[in-house]
Amino acid sequence: MAKEDISGRVSGMLSPFLEENGLELYKVEYKKEGPSWVLRVLLEKPAGAESEYVSIEDCEKVNDLLSGMLDKEDFIDRSYSLEVGSAGLDRELIKESDYERFAGRAVEVKTYEQINGSKEHEGNLKGKADGIVTIVTDDGELGIPADKISKINLAVVF
Repeated sequence: MAKEDISGRVSGMLSPFLEENGLELYKVEYKKEGPSWVLRVLLEKPAGAESEYVSIEDCEKVNDLLSGMLDKEDFIDRSYSLEVGSAGLDRELIKESDYERFAGRAVEVKTYEQINGSKEHEGNLKGKADGIVTIVTDDGELGIPADKISKINLAVVF
């Protein structure tokens, strides 16, 4: 079964449980890491939730449920490790809704080519509109074309 089919099937299997338990699927990855295959399920809380953090207990519940479902369905044709975790404090912004949800938060942006003399930028996310991601830096606003961004993550600020 193709990697995309596995990710889609896992997403469908988990969807009702996650909705009932105040969780959302951030990302499902099925990939080879070194000599082994890993099925990684990353969770997040929905926008506006009382807490934006996924607990260890949440991960354990999803792991137990999914492990049983995968054993029963048995549609993955090779051995793999199942990992269930949180999207994390430094999560990558991958959904369009992330740009609105995390507006005002500190971000780190990496680009494919230099913009204003650098491929790395830090600032507070203003938002995304018309294919341009805008961050507020110490030097003012910086608009970065979304197609020039290789990765944008929330910054961990202490």
